[in-house]
Amino acid sequence: MAHYAIGDIQGCYDELAALLALLGFNHGKDTLWLTGDIVNRGPKSLQALQFAMQHPDSVQIVLGNHDLHLLAVGCGEASTKRSDTLGQILAHPDSGKMLEWLRHQPLMVRDGRHVMVHAGILPQWRIEQAQDLAQEVQAELRGGKYKKFFGKMYGNKPTAWHDALEGYERLRLITNVFTRMRALTYLNELDYDFKATLDKMPLYLRPWFRVPDRQNLSHTVIFGHWSSLGYMNENNIISLDTGALWGGQLTAVELNTREVTQVQSQSGLDWKTVLP
Repeated sequence: MAHYAIGDIQGCYDELAALLALLGFNHGKDTLWLTGDIVNRGPKSLQALQFAMQHPDSVQIVLGNHDLHLLAVGCGEASTKRSDTLGQILAHPDSGKMLEWLRHQPLMVRDGRHVMVHAGILPQWRIEQAQDLAQEVQAELRGGKYKKFFGKMYGNKPTAWHDALEGYERLRLITNVFTRMRALTYLNELDYDFKATLDKMPLYLRPWFRVPDRQNLSHTVIFGHWSSLGYMNENNIISLDTGALWGGQLTAVELNTREVTQVQSQSGLDWKTVLP
């Protein structure tokens, strides 16, 4: 039985189908982790979401920032953006069922020595703490006050974690860590602006996974979100967003063997010119 993880799809369903065919993926035997951002900006968000829903025994996702944005729009707590490609989902007769399913998906999954999140885990969080904090947000998403959560979700503050955080500030920061984090200051504050390659990172920032004394090295963290970072396997992390949406590749890694398989984007874009 193979255990694959695939980076951000973002509506690039044709690339996903091509990659699974290349892998010879068997839904009756193999398992698949998807690193979040299943939907948005690509041309086939509806098909990508339906695929994940149709294979509950073999496919596991985590929520990304674009998936949360879809949920916020769907419940009336956010507006669509010009670059969004969510219309087919929102207009579908089964839209309510699809959003309900998506709202019950996790922010973090764990299996053996692997964990999967969309963006990352704060370096000072141990795996057990991260799982507990993910479950705090998941309880809000699945509870009766989820619309209020989405009304409070957007925002860049607070930027730093401390255990005394409470209420929606606490929930917002946890959500931002799991779904938006890339770079941190040397005080471990989230920087929401930097999205480029590591060689362009200013000296006052560092990637979250290169902070000294990281407390989650007990597991390999599988994540996406940072398309300009590309594929990376170092220091107990595997980065899998390789810019399929932007003309790069859609990337799969077999977690038992670490074998990497890629298919080229069909978007016709050049990721070197469209990414920052």
